[in-house]
Amino acid sequence: MKLATLCYLIDKYENKTLMIHRIKKENDYHEGKWNGLGGKFEAGESPEECAIREVREESGFTMIKPRMHGFITFPKFDGVDDWYVFVFTSDNFEGEMIDSSEGNLSWIPNNQVTTLNLWDGDKIFLEWLYQDKFFSAKFNYKDGKYLNHEVFFY
Repeated sequence: MKLATLCYLIDKYENKTLMIHRIKKENDYHEGKWNGLGGKFEAGESPEECAIREVREESGFTMIKPRMHGFITFPKFDGVDDWYVFVFTSDNFEGEMIDSSEGNLSWIPNNQVTTLNLWDGDKIFLEWLYQDKFFSAKFNYKDGKYLNHEVFFY
C-alpha cells in the first residue's frame, strides 16, 4: 500500500495550471506523462504536509496553502501496490520555480490541460477540481490501461 498526494498549482489570474512532464527520472512509472506535483508520504506526515513538501521539492514553490478536493484509490496501479492519493489544488503559493529533477515544469492554460499526454483517469478527475464538491473515487487500471472508475461526491 502506498500513500501519496497530488497537488495542482493554479494561477488564477492567468488561468493556467503548473504541470510536470515526467521525462527526467530513471525507471519512472509515469515516464512521458504529464502530471500534477506530488509523491509518497514520509513517516509521520499529514496529507497537507506531504503535498507542501512535494511541491517544494519538485517546483521550488514554498508557502503553499493546499485545498483538498478528494481522495482516489488506484488498486494495483503499478501492477504491485494499491495507491491511495489525496488530491489538492493551491492558488496561493510563493517562491521561485526551479529546474525539477523529475521533469520539465510548464504553466499550461487550464482549457488545454486535458489535451496533454495524461493518464486517462486524470482526464476525468481533473474536471472535478473545479466543482464545489469533495470526491472519493476508485480508478481501475490494468497494465497501464484505464478500465473504469466509480465516484462518490459529497
